[in-house]
Amino acid sequence: MDFDQSEDRRMLAETLSRYLSDRYDIAARNAVAYDAPYHSPDRWAEMAELGILHALVDEDHGGMGGSGFDIATVFEELGRALCPEPILPALMGLRLLAAAGAELDPVLAGTDQIAVAIGEPEAPWDLDALETRARKAGDGWVLTGRKSVVYGGHVAGRLLVAAKTDAGLGLFEVLARDAEITPYGMIDGGGAAEVFLDATPARLLIADATEAIEAALNAGRVALCAEAVGAMDATKDLLLDYLRTRQQFGRPIGSFQALQHRAVDLVTEIEQARSITILAADALDGPEAGRRAAMAKNLIGRAARLVAEEAIQMHGGIAMTWEAAVSHYGKRLVMIDAQLGDTDFHLTRVMEGLQA
Repeated sequence: MDFDQSEDRRMLAETLSRYLSDRYDIAARNAVAYDAPYHSPDRWAEMAELGILHALVDEDHGGMGGSGFDIATVFEELGRALCPEPILPALMGLRLLAAAGAELDPVLAGTDQIAVAIGEPEAPWDLDALETRARKAGDGWVLTGRKSVVYGGHVAGRLLVAAKTDAGLGLFEVLARDAEITPYGMIDGGGAAEVFLDATPARLLIADATEAIEAALNAGRVALCAEAVGAMDATKDLLLDYLRTRQQFGRPIGSFQALQHRAVDLVTEIEQARSITILAADALDGPEAGRRAAMAKNLIGRAARLVAEEAIQMHGGIAMTWEAAVSHYGKRLVMIDAQLGDTDFHLTRVMEGLQA
């Protein structure tokens, strides 16, 4: 396996990094991430114009990438900048629309925002336990149920909803104006929504959608792993800078051997997280996609929490303040574990795969 980035991906990473450095420093990010609409419509339009969404889709569907490594390249830079834009739901939605043979251009242009509504209060990650039902109504369909923590649902014009039919699990399109949506901000920045469906009109996109939904979820998990790697890298840099500059007993605290050992342990964890993300990205479009995504999400959920906790502890009290960037990185790293399946959920998936 070649671990070096291609020239195209290197240019993509550099372009996105420069843009985020100019437009989304930590102060600018915090100014929009915690207040409605929990992102910047102007920044969203600019990022779409840069072609960031095109990098998430293959050439056959109008994009210019779409592989696991393209996704990882984009999301690692987003994680490094703590970018709150709803690009994760766009990634998953684009893959579902492509599987349905639907038009992608308005989404790629950034003018049509979509969200993917899968998880429910009693079934946040398990597709088999979903309770939202779809039934025929004349020439169309209606949906009844509740979808919980729909990332990007607070700004989406369309929702791609997973619902049970008599034949299995289907994928439906619901216009946001037809559903009851309760938006809110997340503790780590960005927004989500609760979606209530009560005989809500819908259009069937995929009748047997289990495989397509699993593929979209796996892409989202690889993206989250890459985002965590970027955020952990940035957190490490903040920590090392603090250890070099914070003085105690007349010398930098980074000269204390105990703190040096803890910092080295974090670097090791981050490199392990990077390696398993590369493994999952490489397998994304193959038969091992689900297992390797589960392995990566399980390891990274544990590593990200460790990095967050250690960085905050070694910073001391300053890390608990709003002004300290490390506090915001810490929140995001902890909350990534709760998205698209936590460490326990994915450990169970890995064990089930081994038993099978």
